[in-house]
Amino acid sequence: MDNIIIYIHLSVCLPLPICLFIYHISEPPISLKERGIFLYTHTYISGTDVFFSSVPGGAVPMNSWEVPMNFLEEGGLAERFLHIEREQIVRLNSLSFLDPVQYVYNPLDYAWEPHQDYVRKYCHSRKEVLFLGMNPGPFGMAQTGVPFGAVQLVRDWLQISGQVFRPACEHPKRPIRGLECPHTEVSGARFWGFFRSVCTKPEKFFQHCFVHNHCPLLFVSQSGRNLTPADLPAARREQLLQICDDALCEAVKLLGVATVVGVGRFAEQRAHKALSAAGIPVRVEGVMHPSPRNPKANKGWDAIIRAKLEELGLMALITD
Repeated sequence: MDNIIIYIHLSVCLPLPICLFIYHISEPPISLKERGIFLYTHTYISGTDVFFSSVPGGAVPMNSWEVPMNFLEEGGLAERFLHIEREQIVRLNSLSFLDPVQYVYNPLDYAWEPHQDYVRKYCHSRKEVLFLGMNPGPFGMAQTGVPFGAVQLVRDWLQISGQVFRPACEHPKRPIRGLECPHTEVSGARFWGFFRSVCTKPEKFFQHCFVHNHCPLLFVSQSGRNLTPADLPAARREQLLQICDDALCEAVKLLGVATVVGVGRFAEQRAHKALSAAGIPVRVEGVMHPSPRNPKANKGWDAIIRAKLEELGLMALITD
């Protein structure tokens, strides 16, 4: 008979010793192994997928690419999307950053719980439109793990929950408070506030759309200033952006996206470059960034984005 493989996914991030303990207490009896029944335990440790196999030899850590792909596929589209992000983080972890960068925040590490809640809740089907941001803001995704993640809207409208830990190294002016952060991300409040006003329920928006960031990292200078990828030294910036381009292409293919909407000029241009270079035939458009640093956005971003989405023929996808 063919081997039967039992696949267990641990949805929380656990230290390696605890994972080994869980493996030990859940390992199938010898009698099952003799009948060709094996166990794979899966969790997420320090930015990567880790699997343990009960094949002869005991609890053996495995790389995710050594596990049959149907394990990831059986977890659904959301799990495959999370897998792309984890692979992206593994590659980004190999980079080091020089001046002016002094602090690097990775919300896909310390805010993994609310982030995976966001993906699993709203990314379980293919999407026609992908709204693409640049990278986390200090009071948005850096706090909540959700792109443009203004705390109140993430918590109360998107209904996202999960524990947010403290990063190993944070700037005194940029502390992580998670879903209890008292500050408002203006860009995020405008972004999700607009879609709340036209969709009423988030399920309507996510029926055809999803929101993602090109880069998952926040960069902070010694003074506490928020740095964008464009502020990084050229050599390291290109390495960073190439890794993020690769992940974007994988995400677009997975979701079956027809239109990528860059929120801001940087995201639009990067999407154009990445998808064109990869030969992926996707329409790429752009909308004005809702940043308070943008004087035009301060004069009525809701009206501007509504007009642009109507021009692009996308409003019908999100209106009740």
